[in-house]
Amino acid sequence: MGKSTVIKSVFNIADVKKGKIIFKNKDITKLKTHELLNLGISYVNQGRINFSSLTVEENLEIGAELIKDKEIIKRNLNSVYKRFPVLREKKKDLAFTLSGGQQQMLALGMALMQSPFLLMLDEPSLGLSPKLQKELFKMILKLKEDGISILIVEQNAKKAIQIADKTYLLEDGKIALKGGKDILKHSKIKSVYLGGRY
Repeated sequence: MGKSTVIKSVFNIADVKKGKIIFKNKDITKLKTHELLNLGISYVNQGRINFSSLTVEENLEIGAELIKDKEIIKRNLNSVYKRFPVLREKKKDLAFTLSGGQQQMLALGMALMQSPFLLMLDEPSLGLSPKLQKELFKMILKLKEDGISILIVEQNAKKAIQIADKTYLLEDGKIALKGGKDILKHSKIKSVYLGGRY
């Protein structure tokens, strides 16, 4: 469908054949990853990627690799621990020992260490139980309420639409439908959500 490709294109890990990507009135189409991070764009890849043989805290510190000011790193670390208290409890544990939900928190925490203006999430609920998915969407909503813009690619259409300001339905790499929360009532959403195609 092209959902993940949209995010990868913004983060310059997919080829952009035509068009431009504009962020804060600046063309960022060809910027390198570190330049995008410095602009305040963070990306959480599909699959909760972390460094499994490092501790939780070491993973979070890697998330702040581009920040030189130790006080800012410390402040951001405390901010992540405040959002996700379980990460503080497990800060000395190796990342591979975390549950699926805790690994997703760690992946989010690593991205938040950069104090992003834009947080891009690729299938964040993938592989999580319904209970953990519910908790995840609460976390995402809280980030949004705290002023972080979020671009989310998500197969759990209903949950994503409920927290989104704008929704785009992609079919075969093209925008087939766009709208607000009322988009849930559209027959095309119901059809695609139930697995049918026009």
